[in-house]
Amino acid sequence: MQTKKLKIIPLGGLGEFGMNCLALRWEDDIIVIDAGLMFPESELLGVDIVVPDITYLIENKEHVRAILLTHGHEDHIGGLPWILSEIKVPVYATEFTLAYVEGKLEEHHLLDDTELVEITPKQKFSIGPFTIEPIRVTHSLVDCVALAIDTPVGVVIHTGDFKIDLSPLDDKPFDLHTFAEYGKRGVLALLQDSTNVERTGYTPSERSVRPRLDEIFSRATKKLFFSCFSSSIYRIRIALELARDHGRKVAIVGRSMMESTEIAQDLGYIDVPPGLIINPGHMRDFTPDQLMVLISGTQGEPMSALSRAAVDNHRHAHIDAGDTVVLSSRVIPGNEKSIFRVIDHLYRRDAKVVYDDGTNGLIHVSGHGSQDEMRLLINLVRPKFFVPVHGDYRYLRKHAQIATDTGAIGEAIVIEDGDVLELDKSTAHKGEKVTAGRVLIDSGSSIDVVEDLVIRDRRILSEDGIVLAVLAINKRTGKVERSPEVVMRGFGGADITDEARELVLKTLDGLNGEQKTDYGMVKEKVRVELKRLIQKTTGRRPLIMPVILEI
Repeated sequence: MQTKKLKIIPLGGLGEFGMNCLALRWEDDIIVIDAGLMFPESELLGVDIVVPDITYLIENKEHVRAILLTHGHEDHIGGLPWILSEIKVPVYATEFTLAYVEGKLEEHHLLDDTELVEITPKQKFSIGPFTIEPIRVTHSLVDCVALAIDTPVGVVIHTGDFKIDLSPLDDKPFDLHTFAEYGKRGVLALLQDSTNVERTGYTPSERSVRPRLDEIFSRATKKLFFSCFSSSIYRIRIALELARDHGRKVAIVGRSMMESTEIAQDLGYIDVPPGLIINPGHMRDFTPDQLMVLISGTQGEPMSALSRAAVDNHRHAHIDAGDTVVLSSRVIPGNEKSIFRVIDHLYRRDAKVVYDDGTNGLIHVSGHGSQDEMRLLINLVRPKFFVPVHGDYRYLRKHAQIATDTGAIGEAIVIEDGDVLELDKSTAHKGEKVTAGRVLIDSGSSIDVVEDLVIRDRRILSEDGIVLAVLAINKRTGKVERSPEVVMRGFGGADITDEARELVLKTLDGLNGEQKTDYGMVKEKVRVELKRLIQKTTGRRPLIMPVILEI
């Protein structure tokens, strides 16, 4: 009788969008699928990125065999430097994904210490007790795969991000046939992307944006600025082809856009005719109607090329009246304010802006499958157990219901970060939870973890301000040498400064000689009394910092 269990342990991405990371464990062997990040909400002041808490992996680092990547988006590879700085394991990914990974690891000085292993769709490989077959899927990025993992208790399929596009620009369509073959043989569990579960029907092919973009190109009479996600290789390819067809030279502006385009050219995903791409410094050699500028910054990032061009602060990209600016991307929730700020600046420059054109044809399509694609894949695979992945909890619940309604699954199970789903050949149940959560990172020259206490202090500073009480105390006698200085910033406390100074003096006078030599006690007494006064008179709770100068 089978007593050993396969464990599915999500560490990120189930209960939020982004930060995708999932561990698969059989006895003493663990493989990790994806290592993503997410970008912080506005209340996480000063935080650059958020990555999954990998305490479980660190505690079991001697059992972790490899990290497998489904594709190269930041929410699937962005946490790699964080994980690899703690755990040294090989990274398996397709050729294009590895090209992105190399740049990321080189930036963090981890490339020389990391083994990178290229994988190819339909070519199986083994890691410990797991035999893995990458299956080609289509998405907004190229060279993406699902993973069919043969385990001692059955096959687990993880779709990664996907949509079912049977006519992509690179002529490498979604591999429905292999999914169907696994369905015939029997699948223990299907882990499927939930991102677009609220959208009915099918997600259009990448090709569907071309007619509307062609129309925009034909109507543009001056310079044309085209902005999309730098990882949207299909969209970049369409823009380059349309520029060629309409007799425009292409200048590429923005570091991420240049890097992605170069990688796509090197790996054969974009074929650029000689002379099409010009150096941005040579734009002045052509008339406006001969130019297209491929520019990064579609989400309104403050220092991006498009944001700077919108306020006429870019060395090469100058947007003039009558120029056309196309934003061929979706608005990521949370970015609305920054995006529309850039669009406002573009309108001030009297540019023609195309950013949400669904009524007249598509300028952007999603990279994630909608409900009918989800149902199609579920009906092909017919898993015993169905686990929705990627998304907020309501998305996971809705996805589980859709899967159940197909009648093609045995049972749908909703799990979240930290849950442990234990499976054998016929049963599945939740075991004890493991540590999961998020780690806040300030990414400067090094990777620094931001503690909750720091975030709390930053929030207090932003909302309630700061009070500095500077005390000059004689080291020998413990006497206050001069009147305390009280500085208040970030709230309307100027009118109580004198009262606060008197309170500090009164507090110090109330201390005996022994207490005055204990600077920790002095600071705490002053802080408590000032807090009481300020809260009573202003209703604020600022950060109060007593500072003692020894004289």
